[in-house]
Amino acid sequence: MKEENNQAEKYVVSSDGSKIHYKETGKGDIAIVFVHGWLGNVNWWNDQQIYFRDRYNIVQIDLGGHGKSDKSRQNWTSKQYADDIKAVIGQIGSSEIILVGHSMSGAYVLEATINSPEIKAIILVDTLKDLEEVITYEEADQFILTHYRKDFKATVKNILPQYLFAETTPISIKERLQNEFLQNESDLAVQTIEPLYKMDIQETAKSIQVPVRAINSDATPTNIENNRKYLKDYDYTIITGTGHYPMLEKPDEFNRILENLISELTE
Repeated sequence: MKEENNQAEKYVVSSDGSKIHYKETGKGDIAIVFVHGWLGNVNWWNDQQIYFRDRYNIVQIDLGGHGKSDKSRQNWTSKQYADDIKAVIGQIGSSEIILVGHSMSGAYVLEATINSPEIKAIILVDTLKDLEEVITYEEADQFILTHYRKDFKATVKNILPQYLFAETTPISIKERLQNEFLQNESDLAVQTIEPLYKMDIQETAKSIQVPVRAINSDATPTNIENNRKYLKDYDYTIITGTGHYPMLEKPDEFNRILENLISELTE
């Protein structure tokens, strides 16, 4: 075990034998478990780790295929991602957990919560903003995945920015994320996103019994009425002037919003 900036770097074995990397730091009976989005890593949550570590046990996970976790997985499914999260939760041993999931991992934190009584609440970050706007795998394959397969580098540079960033997104964040994306092979990038389009997110959402809160960018609208058809206890807060990565783009404001949500959920 290696200590870096007071963070313990750890590994746990997921249900398919893949080694899943995570960092754990902080203190307290309540654990806040952060799960990055597509092609992300534990470091996307470093500002949150610094802000909250004096009050909570902070856990940052690298999902399979990401960061320092194994990339040789054969069964890329939403259940397997959920199992990655559950494996870490099982190892940290906390009885009160709030799961935070960004982008594609919003779907996976929902699935991981099913039959996990230690998870008391979910916080979504700019994801699942309208549960009735579902992209089928066939649509994703035709309009999204085909671009990654054809020319991953060009897609990351020329197409993705239109959907991921706002005019106010700092240049440094744009460059950082594009550089991180381009460190991935195109085949792995496609494999790691495909499960999102193959799961039944509406059925998964109907199974959730715990409160669900969201911190969403104003770049695209949130449909609270549609989401409440599936999630029993759902509400959201808007963070203005950001793209798809509010925790990186406006970390101070994001942390204040997250702090308020955690206080509400743990009263």
